[in-house]
Amino acid sequence: MNAMTEPRPAAVETAEVKEGMIAYLQVNGAMKAAEFYQRALGAKLLFALPVDDKGRTMHVHLHINGSSVMLCDGCPESGHPPQQPQGFNLLLDVDNIDAWWQRAVDAGAEVVMPVAEMFWGARYGQVRDPFGVIWALNQRIGS
Repeated sequence: MNAMTEPRPAAVETAEVKEGMIAYLQVNGAMKAAEFYQRALGAKLLFALPVDDKGRTMHVHLHINGSSVMLCDGCPESGHPPQQPQGFNLLLDVDNIDAWWQRAVDAGAEVVMPVAEMFWGARYGQVRDPFGVIWALNQRIGS
């Protein structure tokens, strides 16, 4: 059979991708992270591939604060060993930083930088989730 006559795999249902750049996070426990992000950040779970026999998930799609965020577990046999997140944070520009902050902390996020007024005209703070990802929360003063 050639490529024109080979049967195609069944289509995978996908959700609308939000915004022009998507964060795609590799975490240790993608489904647990998705559950945490629902509690801590008000994420909406749109799609997740089933976990494999090792408890790993190849793809999870969430909407957080109007944008898509995607997750997966590491898979060393495919060249993607688990790694700790480093060298970046994810910024959520929000309307009510106090409510977002409290929800994240109540869900178990660790305070990295408490919310404070910043020189760029915003209230800003950072938390680290249990999977090592730093989430920065930003609310423009006057919004």
